[in-house]
Order: sequence, then structure tokens, then C-alpha cells
Amino acid sequence: MKYIIETYGCQLNTAESHAIEMLLNGQGLEKTNDASLSDVVILNTCSVRKTAENRIWGRLGYYSTVKKKNKNFKIIVTGCMAERLKDDLKKDAPYVDAVIGTNEKNEIADFILSNEIKKNDSYSFLTSYYEEGSYSSYVPIMNGCNNFCSYCIVPYVRGREVSRSVESIIDEIKFLEEKGVKEITLLGQNVNSYKAEYEGNNVDFPTLLESIYPYLNSIEFVRFESPHPKDFSDHLINVIATHDKICSHIHLPMQSGSSRILKLMNRKTTREDFIALVDKMRSKIKGLTFSTDVMVGFPTETEEEYEETLSMMEIMNCTDAFMYYYNPREGTVSAKMDGQIEESEKIRRLERLIAEQLERAKKYKESILPFKTKVLVKSETRDDKSRLLGYDEHNYMVSFKPKKDHKKGDFVSVYVTELNGNTFRGEETDV
Repeated sequence: MKYIIETYGCQLNTAESHAIEMLLNGQGLEKTNDASLSDVVILNTCSVRKTAENRIWGRLGYYSTVKKKNKNFKIIVTGCMAERLKDDLKKDAPYVDAVIGTNEKNEIADFILSNEIKKNDSYSFLTSYYEEGSYSSYVPIMNGCNNFCSYCIVPYVRGREVSRSVESIIDEIKFLEEKGVKEITLLGQNVNSYKAEYEGNNVDFPTLLESIYPYLNSIEFVRFESPHPKDFSDHLINVIATHDKICSHIHLPMQSGSSRILKLMNRKTTREDFIALVDKMRSKIKGLTFSTDVMVGFPTETEEEYEETLSMMEIMNCTDAFMYYYNPREGTVSAKMDGQIEESEKIRRLERLIAEQLERAKKYKESILPFKTKVLVKSETRDDKSRLLGYDEHNYMVSFKPKKDHKKGDFVSVYVTELNGNTFRGEETDV
């Protein structure tokens, strides 16, 4: 049997799709990208924004035509949209063979082979989320969220926080080391609220980082996403500062620069708290860079509060940012709030935010030239096969002239001398 899997949304969905692939391949199924050759399609869906759900409805329409030509073709919808709209999917897309929630993703292989699905009351982690042949891997350590930010649907579709055992995480890291993986990203909706027991002791997120560190050999880049500012402890800052394999590029979601808006968002932090955290991290972590998530146009946001967000972006001086305007999600608290802002105004605010961030990031990147960095090779450059392309611990894209042969997944020391668009350029160096 052959299958197609399409993944939408967050990194955790991507990781779970990799795990599903491992399960299917282990049962003798074969992955394909050709619908005409496939026996089953799995849509691993997202519900964070309405646009994601609209795309999935469109794909379902396409696969319904495939099913008309091949009556044995199976359509499976899983993930957050399946969790949120299970009844609607069954009613409006009767050609879908199975709507499988987040907790049942590990049952998909059994359904394909036997048409049976076992209901699970809680989320369970899979053995590995490795993608065959990859030098980089996601390692989910948490699922769910207890924060209930007023704009976010994640707690309703992913459930409450569940932490993966330390033993399971270490076992996966050992497996990834055997596979020659060079980079891992620890994942969770609120990754730094991790809590487990290990060898009779309580383990929090920084303690987990310390626990896995002795098992890192070929793995030289360790990242994590996404932390919550309220759970960013002094212990975590010190662990990052003193362990050189933990990348000093931190994704720290800000969302808004206004304390009043942060309170309406139920972010459990203030503007002053956030600035103090940024300052403390900069004072402790050498070479620290930031990326962030930021939202404009939240209900009742005034022009002055929008300006506070712009000023906070200046303070953070991010090398990258995920910027978007508020999009109400049915079932969240903020969707019912008064003071919803016109879309044209939200677009205006977002466009200015993006323009200022791009200019600021460009100036910062130009200001640090020249510099030496360790680059993880990704591929040859598209336009010049004599150059290689990779990225460093700060997620800077780097094109460089190699002095010897390298393959994807190699680490190379590069002396960077110029910036071309958003890509640094340099050459391999021995010094």
C-alpha cells in the first residue's frame, strides 16, 4: 500500500507526521507524493487560524474527486481540526473515511490496515519523531497547554499539559545519535513548563537540559520552542549560558508590548516583566539573539498601545519575528470581546510592524560584520553550485565558498564578510 501525508501548522504537527511515517513504513506501507498511485491520504491538520482550516477544506475537495475515481481510496483527517470539528467533518465531508483526534494519531496505521480505531482518553508520545535521512530532528517533550491565552485555541484541541518521560527523551536522543543527527529541537506548546520525575527526583525544563547533555555527541545544536516568558527561570538562563551546545538564539514570544493588552490576552506577564527578562538574559548569555511572536490589532488595542509594541520590538532587536494580526477563533474568550478592530486597520498596523522589523534586522546584521561562525551545511546554493548553504546557531542563513568537500549535515567554520539580502556570505576558514 502507498500513502500520502500532508502536514499543516506547527512544528509539533510536523514531528508527529514524521512519527506516523515511521509507523506506516514499519508496517510495510510506502510513502508517495502521487495521488493517482496512493491508497490513502492523511491530512494532519491545524486549527490555530481560520486560513489553515480553509486550506484543508480545499484539499478535502480535491481528494474527494480522487476518491470518485478510486472507490478504495481512503481519506483520513487527523490533528487539531479533527479534534475541533469532528462532527462538522463527518457531516460536511461524508467521503472522509476517518476523523482521528490528537490522542489517537498513533492508531492511524492500525486503522489503515484493519479499519478499526481505539479511543484514547489521554495523549501518548511515540517512540521517535525522526525523519529518515535527516540531520536535524524534532524531539517533542510536552503536549498541551494550561495557560488559556484568551486568543488561543490550543488548550481546547491539544488538551492539558502532559510531559514526556526523561527516560523516553534520552532513549530517543541515543537513537538520533546513532542516526548521525546533528541538531535537535525540543518541542512543546509551553516547553519550559516541563515537569517529570527521574531517578526519584523532580525534573523541570532546565534540569531536563542538564540531564540530556551527557548524551550529546554528534548533536551540537540544541534548540527549544516555544517557551513562555512567565516560566523562564534563572536556572534556565544559567543552563543556556554555561552549556555551549544549547544555542544562544532564543525564540521568546512577546505577543504585545502593552501591559493592558497582555492582561486581556491572559499572558500572565507585564511589559515591565518582559523587559526585565530580556535584560537579564542579555547580561548572562553571551552572544544572545532573539526571535519572537508578535500580534497587532487585538480587541480594544489603541494606537498608543500599538506604539508600545513597536517600541518593545526595538528593545528586543530581534533577528527574526513571526508577525501577524489578530484573527478571532471561535470558542476563545477574545472572539466575544467588544472592541474588535477593523481588518483594514489591523493590516495597516501589521504592514508598519513588518517594515520596521525588516529594516531593524538588516541594520543589526550589517553591524556585526565581519564574524566567524559554525555553519551546519544544508545544501548547495541554488544559483552557484560551487558554494554551499547552511545556517548557524542564530539561524543566520550563510552561503560560503568551501575549501574541501562537505556533505549535508557537516559542520564548517566560516568567516562571514558580507550580507546579501537576508543571507550572509563568506568562505570556509581554518582559523
